[in-house]
Amino acid sequence: MPVITVKIAKGRDLKTKREFVKAVTDSAVKILKVKSEWVTVLIEEFDRKNWASGGELHSDKFGKGFGKKTNKK
Repeated sequence: MPVITVKIAKGRDLKTKREFVKAVTDSAVKILKVKSEWVTVLIEEFDRKNWASGGELHSDKFGKGFGKKTNKK
């Protein structure tokens, strides 16, 4: 019974989370040879002001909206 914990920054919509947990579950089923109902995916979300790397808060280091898709061409 795999339990997979994913830690991400807050801000993703439910559609994106549904797509993500489906992909993670499908991969676990295929690779670990388990039933999908045995796979648990936990999503822990953090504010960027509570997440740091290299001694700097992500809210300061990357700014608002970092990591989200944009429509740049």
